[in-house]
Amino acid sequence: MLVVSVVSLKGGVGKTSVTLGLAGAAWDRGLRTLVIDLDPQANATTVLDPGSIARTMVDVLGEPRPGGLRTAIERSGWGPEVDIAPAERALDRLNTPVEGGAVRLRVAMTGLDGYDLVLIDSPPSLGELTRNALAASHRALVIAEPSLFALQGAQQALEAVEAIRAHNLRLQPAGIVVNRLRAQSTEHRFRMDELQAAYGRLLFDPPVPDRTAIQQSEGACVPVQAWRSQGAREVADAFDDHLDRLLALARSAADAGPLARRSSP
Repeated sequence: MLVVSVVSLKGGVGKTSVTLGLAGAAWDRGLRTLVIDLDPQANATTVLDPGSIARTMVDVLGEPRPGGLRTAIERSGWGPEVDIAPAERALDRLNTPVEGGAVRLRVAMTGLDGYDLVLIDSPPSLGELTRNALAASHRALVIAEPSLFALQGAQQALEAVEAIRAHNLRLQPAGIVVNRLRAQSTEHRFRMDELQAAYGRLLFDPPVPDRTAIQQSEGACVPVQAWRSQGAREVADAFDDHLDRLLALARSAADAGPLARRSSP
């Protein structure tokens, strides 16, 4: 089971959209996937559209105990392949650091199995919730957009990953995904060149193109892979490549077994 935190210390870069895009790529292959929503905005929870919610991550982290995460897992509206551990706005009150608080999620995940992939959508800050996400993960995927502050934001996120390794020595950076690229934009091409020069192989290829299909599919509460448009196909292809890379990293770190790519119908 591969556990990946999707992180950005800057809001508005489409971190949740990347989380959902990766979940959709796994859904398209039939991989059992769990999305843990640690963002108080709860956007991933909204799009994954669980039929009912009995407990949320507020309950899980408020009273952490081994195996406690399972009590909050619900079937998503995407079908049996994707489950959701939902968020709510009250999560924000748990974002203040407390002694020993960074391992609450890892404790709650004790004994969790049955999934090929766990994706943790964290808030756009290095508060206690993001620390919990990183302390429970094998890999951290940094999300950036091709803007003026892309280089600085990516560096800060990578430094945060390194700092959290004090709580989780298995944690490694997976790399950087650039989101919302407009290929015709001179500014975007310039920022991509900056990121490539600075981070080289850490940069996932291809960047995720800026397409309205992402917002349309999220509004309909379905994976972008199920949305029928040229833009959706372009986005889905990028996420499929990124999922391939994440799974390859998992196999190189440990014998995770073959997770074969399944072609879309």
